[in-house]
Amino acid sequence: MIRLITLALVIVALTACRKDLTSDAPVQDAIDTTTAITKYSGNFINGPYGAVSGSAKIVADSSFYKVALVNVQITNGPDLHVYLSREREPIHFIDLGKLKSTSGTQLYSLTSIPDFTQYKYVLVHCQKFNHLFGSAEIEP
Repeated sequence: MIRLITLALVIVALTACRKDLTSDAPVQDAIDTTTAITKYSGNFINGPYGAVSGSAKIVADSSFYKVALVNVQITNGPDLHVYLSREREPIHFIDLGKLKSTSGTQLYSLTSIPDFTQYKYVLVHCQKFNHLFGSAEIEP
């Protein structure tokens, strides 16, 4: 009987976490290479709770700035967000929103232009459990 209850609790926990996972359907947001200029870029490194490959870029298009995750592959997890951060850990950061997908190229708009000498990390972070999946230090 105890085994049956334990099994039921494990199944409930696994399905509860599964519904929070990020889509794994590849996203291919287009970067207009005729007008967009890459200002900063860097490659992702893995965090303690996941793996992230690919690169992060800050692109300027007219007066708009965007964070681009380029050709990324990310370990799936619940409640993944993209941050622009002062530190490699999410202490002082700007939340750019939920991660669109665990793969592909994705654009996230900046509503203001932060000081990129201060905000020099792009993070993929699980907000729900405060787990860092990966980071990229962006440089000119």
